[in-house]
Amino acid sequence: MPESKDISAPNLLKEFGADHPISHMKDSIMNLLTSFGFEILNGPEIESEEFNFDMLNIKESHPARQMHDTFYVNQKSHVLRTHTSPVQIRGMLETKPPLAFISGGKVYRKDDDSTHLPMFHQIEGIYVDKNVSLANLKDLIFKIIKSLFGEDIKIRFRPSYFPFTEPSAEVDILSNNGKWLEILGCGIVNPVVLENCNIDSKKYSGFAFGLGIERIAMLKYEVSDIREFYKSNLDFLKQFK
Repeated sequence: MPESKDISAPNLLKEFGADHPISHMKDSIMNLLTSFGFEILNGPEIESEEFNFDMLNIKESHPARQMHDTFYVNQKSHVLRTHTSPVQIRGMLETKPPLAFISGGKVYRKDDDSTHLPMFHQIEGIYVDKNVSLANLKDLIFKIIKSLFGEDIKIRFRPSYFPFTEPSAEVDILSNNGKWLEILGCGIVNPVVLENCNIDSKKYSGFAFGLGIERIAMLKYEVSDIREFYKSNLDFLKQFK
């Protein structure tokens, strides 16, 4: 006999999932950058101090190397990486210029409030060749930001300081509420970093940049608290399907 069915029973609701908004934003930016010719590199999340700090010209006296900023794994010899820049170091040690790398993934710092997390996602890129200038960097930054936020977005560069770039800048966009908000850091690769990677700084130059994915997602989707992305609140996440 055929199986009997209760035609009065309600239908089972089938709901399809979707990418998490942070994963979607990360993939979108990585795809954009690969379309510009960057190669994707990956590296370990547990890094040596040499690659996470020393090779990047971050001296032992720098505040970022203190226990209150960085998660140390064992006896201050290895850390949970504080940025994805060590992947660029590994790439430069293995490849001769010209080179163009991006690396994206989880990074860790001792922060926790409405705009910071102890674990967040970052994408960093580096380009090294002959005669690379600040103009080349600015052209790329404008293309990235306008691709994310539209052609009418207002952008400004502010002088800043990073041990691994010189000169350095932070980049802001003008939000809908009329406030300038930082969206990334960038600069010309410090010659010391190039020399640490056995690249002749008199012959080659380069630029580097780093974007915080959660920060960009907050601005793109007008989310006021970064922690909302990780509360497993389905009502919140369904907005991004």
